[in-house]
Amino acid sequence: MATELFRDHDITLMDEPPHLPDGFNHLDIRYICGNGTDIKALKDAGISKIDLFIACSDLDEANMVACWTIKKIVNVETICFIRRADLFHNINSPSHTAYHTPYDIDTLIWPEQLLTQDIFRTISVPEAYEVEYFAGGRIKLLEYKITNDSPICNKRISDFPFPAEVLVIGIIRDHILSISDGNTIIQDGDKVVFMGKSSGVDRLAALLFETSNPIKTATVIGGGNVGYMLAVLLEQSHIRVKIIEANPERCLFLADTLASSLVLQGDGTDLELLETETVGDADVTICVTNNDEKNLLCGLLAKQLGSKRIITRVGNIRNAELFERVGIDVVVSPQDSALKELLNKLQKPDVNILARIERGQGEILQITLPESFKEQKLMDLKLPAKAIVGVIEHDHKLTIPNGQSIIRAGNKLKVFAMVNDAESIKSFLLK
Repeated sequence: MATELFRDHDITLMDEPPHLPDGFNHLDIRYICGNGTDIKALKDAGISKIDLFIACSDLDEANMVACWTIKKIVNVETICFIRRADLFHNINSPSHTAYHTPYDIDTLIWPEQLLTQDIFRTISVPEAYEVEYFAGGRIKLLEYKITNDSPICNKRISDFPFPAEVLVIGIIRDHILSISDGNTIIQDGDKVVFMGKSSGVDRLAALLFETSNPIKTATVIGGGNVGYMLAVLLEQSHIRVKIIEANPERCLFLADTLASSLVLQGDGTDLELLETETVGDADVTICVTNNDEKNLLCGLLAKQLGSKRIITRVGNIRNAELFERVGIDVVVSPQDSALKELLNKLQKPDVNILARIERGQGEILQITLPESFKEQKLMDLKLPAKAIVGVIEHDHKLTIPNGQSIIRAGNKLKVFAMVNDAESIKSFLLK
């Protein structure tokens, strides 16, 4: 997280090793040796001057105690990372939240829960590599990979009759994201990011993919928190689920708790097991163990056996590009899911980060124009960097704009910008 935050914020990192870990040496941050549950260490860190306290160690109990401890010293907003389902549900339970105290944790972030939601959204839209919903589902962002037989392959964006309520906002080519314009030619292998009203995006999907292939069967490899929560969501969508888990006790829990999923005890890298259980026939295989190497091997084996779509979890986000290069269709990360949630907490009240594209190369920002903003046509807006205004919201009415669209004070704009340009875009629109 420090690598994402230090450019725009003054960061103080507290940990118990006496020296800053090597991976942080190039960052402009302050380091304090100490424990977040130690009042003296917190005072030494200068907590009276901080705006936000984030507890994100590997120990849930330590994170909770650190948040409670700092609240005794200073009234500051706290964010607590949780990795255990029982603790998360206990703190969020109605019986717990009914009794407010000055020491309450302000925000809980459970990365695995956020990751599960991201995976399920992707599964729910066949062929899509990334799926985001905005404005209560009225706006969709979809990322599709273009093949040589696609009707938009080798065509200029301005020459193709896209639905009026859809914009092409970005192109990912060789893992590099760029903002598109009408002169951009879509090539074989490009991932194209579309944004628009749900009805228009659905029409586009029908146009690009003539046959609809709804997901009917899924194999989940890994029966931990993510595997379990995902199986529940898949069952609710009437998708037949096979879940493979190595731990016998965990298998008993899954078999007793899940309504209709077939629970198999075994190793997801066991080729004989995968063949016997016809994993290759699954519409989608999701590998969500806690081991990156195992997830990669499971995914490649399932793909070799014929599974139509492979989604794989990575713990180390630096592995994501490698996974994609060797054939994994969709790579997801709990850190990436949690980071988007965290970055929203650091924005001004009139700015939100709605989505991060291609592992943070680009962002979808929601910006509410201030009262001082002068009404003008979108084509006359002289932004300091290249960006696309994808949606204008006014009085709950959504408009997919063109150059003649009028923007005025109070409008909520959904803006796509490269991450390095996001700050200048926000400053310009909010001045």
